[in-house]
Parts: sequence; structure tokens; C-alpha cells
Amino acid sequence: MAIQHLLQGKTATYFTLGCKLNFAETASIAQKLQKLGVRKVSKGEVADICIVNTCSVTEVADHKCRQSIHRLIKNNPGSYVVVTGCYAELKPQEIASTPGVSLVIGTKDKGCLIDKIIENFTNHELSEKSAETNTTNDPTISSKQFFPSCSRGDRTRYFLKVQDGCNYFCTYCTIPFARGRSRNGSIVSLVKQANEVVAEGGKEIVITGVNIGDFGRSTNETFLDLIKALDKVEGIERYRISSIEPNLLTEEIIDFCASSRHFMPHFHIPLQSGSNKVLQLMHRHYDTALFRSRIDYIQQSMPDAFIGADVIVGTRGETEELFNESLQFIESLPITQLHVFSYSERPGTKALEIPHIVSPQEKHERSQQLISLSEQKLKAFYQLQIGSTRPVLFEHAPKGKPMHGFTDNYIRVETQNDIKLDNKITKVRLGDFNTKGDALKATDFLPF
Repeated sequence: MAIQHLLQGKTATYFTLGCKLNFAETASIAQKLQKLGVRKVSKGEVADICIVNTCSVTEVADHKCRQSIHRLIKNNPGSYVVVTGCYAELKPQEIASTPGVSLVIGTKDKGCLIDKIIENFTNHELSEKSAETNTTNDPTISSKQFFPSCSRGDRTRYFLKVQDGCNYFCTYCTIPFARGRSRNGSIVSLVKQANEVVAEGGKEIVITGVNIGDFGRSTNETFLDLIKALDKVEGIERYRISSIEPNLLTEEIIDFCASSRHFMPHFHIPLQSGSNKVLQLMHRHYDTALFRSRIDYIQQSMPDAFIGADVIVGTRGETEELFNESLQFIESLPITQLHVFSYSERPGTKALEIPHIVSPQEKHERSQQLISLSEQKLKAFYQLQIGSTRPVLFEHAPKGKPMHGFTDNYIRVETQNDIKLDNKITKVRLGDFNTKGDALKATDFLPF
């Protein structure tokens, strides 16, 4: 009780880098601290506690993490600074050497983060300044433990963490080292969390994780079992599957989503390369033929589905010939949008053993080609939807600003600000592009 009393009235600020999973976890940390009496810092106020949830997927991500940590320390002098996440897991001593950092806690220890904050913040308060940084990367804490998280983002959607970790060990990736092996919550516990979202008035849930198609290793269940159970939750109008590996996206899953009223015609499927040779060098678990079969099956089942894909350019071994092969394959696919990443060398990965290094200039040029292709594909997809009617979940907007929302198939829609539309699913007719060209205008509102 004395320790909890010490936290009463304290302020905290939160900064998150990286994936949707990180944002969900940060929001859960904030909710737990709020229950202990810690409020979010007001504008212009110096926070008592700063929490940075980091990413380490690329060297650029590491750099952004370092910048964010330094900025928070500068803007909140004397505060208790906690750094967690993948960067903290992989390089704890590097972060701990940063003046002003109070606690470094790795990804596998995130479930104990609140207890560690309570324990160490007490000492921080009593001494006004910690004598040394506390670094936590406890080998006794099993990487098989699953720490749940379900939280509301800045918008209308909630993010439900269903799985963590990865067993794939792709040659370019540090995620298995940062987040541990694949594990998940039980379907019963996840359905309970979905019902809690309903109680809070939530309409849409994004299913998140590191490799969500691998769901069930901890509980002897399957991802198909999970989405069937979530589909039965009364009150949730929409589910989106954040990202799923093509070899784990079965025809049964696609069929279920096509027949479900609640699972949206929206998929995000990592491709990484359209060259079989590069996929082999990456140790991916599929080839281009399997990837194409999944895309074709989605389009047959849901012709208006939004299909996003991740692509990495400039990996070791990606010659100009292999890149062009990848580009031609991607051009031939009926996908909607690409998330393009430039390869970044990560210490300890097998990719460092692969010959042929792509220059930074070549990486940039290849990235720009794919970004241009993505813009063309997205615009073409939007143009096909002009004149159609789709359900849109509108999101709150500041007074005087246009409201935006997304259709079931993830088209961004703009309309005049109307508070009555906030968090409401409304059927609209889609007009032409808005002034910025990043959304379609809602021309008519129609009854369901």
C-alpha cells in the first residue's frame, strides 16, 4: 500500500516505436499504471515517469530509439526513464550506459515491467537519483510466457495481441532473439478480452502478433479456431487480421473470412521478395508460386479485398537481375499496396554470411521503384471503388477538420465533420478523390 501510495498523483509520458504490437503493449502498460494512480502527463508538464517502447527491426529503428530516449531525457529532467522493447532486449548495456536512463527491461520481461517500475521507482524517489541504471534481462523468466494486451489506439480501433515471438529465424531478422519463441494466449482468454472491448464501446479489433498464423503452439489450438470464436462475440462489428504469413494463410481461413460478416475483406501478407532465389537466401517458408496462389484465391473469394504486402529491397544476394525478377512478379500481382523496407544489416544474423552486398544508392533506387509501383496500384484500386457503396467506420476529428474513416475493404473516406458519425458504421456512396488525393469523398449516406 505504501508503494502504491507513492505512485498516486505521479505523471507519465509514453513513446512507442515500431509495430502495432508495440503500441498495444504500451497502451496496456499505461492502463495498468493509471489504475495505480499515475496519470498521463499534460502538455507542457514535466513527467515523473517516461516509458519508451522500442523497436530494433533495422539500424534506422535503433537510431530513432536512441534519438527518442535522448529527447525524452532532455525534455523531462530528473524523471524516471524506462526503456523496454526489442532494442532493450538486444542491446541492454548500450542503453543502460545512456545518462538519464533509470531502468532497461527486455521484451521477455515486459510482463514484470509494472512490478519493476514500482520497486525501482520507490528507490528513485527516496534517493532523488538512482545510483546506477537497473538493467533487467532475467534468464529465469521463460520466453514461453505470454503477456496479454488489448488496448485502444488513438483512433477507433482496438488492438488485440493474440500471439508473440517467432520460430522462423529468417536470415535477415532479429525478432526471434528479441521476442523469443512463438507462444499465444488461450482462445477463452482472448474472447474475454474481446467482450471487454464491447463493454467499452469498441466496434473494431485488429488482431496483432509477431506471427499470428502460428497461433496455437502454446494451447494446442489453431488460428482458424480463434477467428471462429471471435466471430461469435456479440457487439464487435469488425475484425482485421494485421499480418499473416502466406504459408499459414490457408484456404479454410480465407473461406471463413469471405463468409463472415465480421472479418473484413482486408489482408496483409508478407512477401519480402518476388524472387525464389532471394526467398531461399532469406530462409522464407514459401515460394512465389504459393504466394500467387494465395493472392488469386483471395481475389476469387473476395474480389474487392484490399491486399497489402511487405517487401524488402537490397538484401544480401539480391543482384540487379534478381531484383528485376522480383519487380516483374510484384507488377503481375493483383495486390493493392506495398510496405517497402530497405534491408538493414543486423548483428548476429545469418544474412551476414551471404555474399554480394547491395550499395545504399542501389537500395534507394530499388525502394523508389517499388514505392512508385505501390502508389500506382493503390490509386487504381481506389478508382475501381468510385461509385460503389461501402460501410464506413468514421473516426473522431478535431472541430473544423474533415472526418475520416475506413470502408470494410480499407479505403480511406472523407466527409464533413459530424459528431453523430463518430464511431458509427455508416453506408456511403464513394465519390472522387479528396483534395490531397489520399481518400475518397463520401457523396451520399444510405440506409442499411
